[in-house]
Amino acid sequence: MLRIAMQAKGRLNEDSMALLKEIGIDIDDSKRKFLAAAANFPIEVLYMRDDDIPQLVYNGTADLGIVGYNEVVEKGLPVDVVKELGFSQCRISLAVPKNVDYPGPFWFAGKRIATSYPKILKDYLDKQGIQADIEVITGSVEIAPAAGIADAIFDIVSSGGTLVSNGLKEVEKVFFSQAVLVKYGELSAENQALLEEMLFRMESEKVSRGKKYILMNLPKASLEKAIKILPAMRSPTVMPLAAEGWCSLHSVVDSNDLWDKIRQLKAIGAEGILVLNVDKIIP
Repeated sequence: MLRIAMQAKGRLNEDSMALLKEIGIDIDDSKRKFLAAAANFPIEVLYMRDDDIPQLVYNGTADLGIVGYNEVVEKGLPVDVVKELGFSQCRISLAVPKNVDYPGPFWFAGKRIATSYPKILKDYLDKQGIQADIEVITGSVEIAPAAGIADAIFDIVSSGGTLVSNGLKEVEKVFFSQAVLVKYGELSAENQALLEEMLFRMESEKVSRGKKYILMNLPKASLEKAIKILPAMRSPTVMPLAAEGWCSLHSVVDSNDLWDKIRQLKAIGAEGILVLNVDKIIP
């Protein structure tokens, strides 16, 4: 049985549960407990605080963890990042009161900076050659300047709305983070095989994300031009039609390119273009 630790609640929990569902692992969390087993895969989920997950993986309580990369770096434990998951993206930035005339990083010299990430902040300040006082706060960091606790803050920024509502402005984007899958040391042969199966499914999900399946009727005379427009993963599928001089062409395209591809295909005589959603692509 493979045990994976993940955040107990919040956006990271929602994204992590969605990922498991997308790769065919069903966790019944309707009756939320701190530990839940999958019904169709030998895995159990341990629900914990995000900042505890690196320690739990390091000490062997969990085999794997889904956690923000910022927590991995902040804890400084030698866990291995197995895969970047691409969701729960954010940054940790320095912010100052909006009325400050900010000249550059040297403004922070001698200032008090409130943060929940003292290690990441100290590493940045050391690289900049800046001496500042770090005030460690575990929550509501954004209120520190207004409360007189600090002159500035170093905190997670997603949209920036929280900063604005607290009279702050972002001045230095220091650290970029996303959800990562981590482990420590070697897994048993059985659990390693389960991990590899999960990674295979995750890669298939990643490949299929944002893709559309497109098929159309096409004059055979335009086939070479169509293949250049739709290069596909190996090559498009071409099938003959009963109508003389026509064929059916099938391919996969990126959603962002779909309408441009359709315009090009229509220009060379494609008809009856059908676009379908793609559930999974197995590389």
